[in-house]
Amino acid sequence: MPNDYKVVIPARYASTRLPGKPLRKLLHKPMLEYVFESGCASGADTVLVATDDARIERAALDFGARVCMTSTEHASGTDRLAEVVDRLDWSDETIVVNLQGDEPLMPPALIDQVAGDLAANSAAALATIATPLVAAGEFFDANVVKVVTDRDGYALYFSRASIPWDRDLLQDDIKTLPVGVVPLRHIGIYAYRVGYLRRYAQMRPCPLEQAEQLEQLRALWYGERIHVAQACQRPGPGVDTEDDLHIAEQLLQARTKT
Repeated sequence: MPNDYKVVIPARYASTRLPGKPLRKLLHKPMLEYVFESGCASGADTVLVATDDARIERAALDFGARVCMTSTEHASGTDRLAEVVDRLDWSDETIVVNLQGDEPLMPPALIDQVAGDLAANSAAALATIATPLVAAGEFFDANVVKVVTDRDGYALYFSRASIPWDRDLLQDDIKTLPVGVVPLRHIGIYAYRVGYLRRYAQMRPCPLEQAEQLEQLRALWYGERIHVAQACQRPGPGVDTEDDLHIAEQLLQARTKT
């Protein structure tokens, strides 16, 4: 783990599937508060919320978070982070973790891990994590993002498709995992060097990113390197729907009883 790094939690109110998502209650607290607590329990020296919505700003200030108000025009959380690092004038070598506001069950250990992995791999502009895929259903699920890396752990490609594809085994539409290689599920937490975020702000969306709807493909398209570590523990599920919200609440309830 680096001696110092920052955590920024991008949070927007206008979620399509779950409006007001960061402020939805889990055990009588807004979801965003759990995310902030995870950030504070990590080794980060700074944890702040980045938003464009006054309702989120008020709620975050109420539970003691530092807030950076940003433009309403950002297309992604990464764009929002790029504005934050410029406004706060962080140096190009500063490491920033993008902790998404819909991850109330993200273990602090994974926040530390992704920051430490970037610090340990000087050739990388970004670092992220993955877990082994052990169920065929997930391997063929387009909502599960897969990643393939080289032998040193640098990402070759991310896809919603089933990769790597075992030609001889899977050509007859057999729903099974490939043989001889462990497919990896990408977990959406990133550490960036600030210099990359400044370059990202100047990068136009690329065809691969637009086809797959995966913004990390923009980095690969422009020749940036992404290091991928296997997660030191499995994260809890993120929240995108009402059903996800109920599952997260049940898991948080179980956590309070242990």
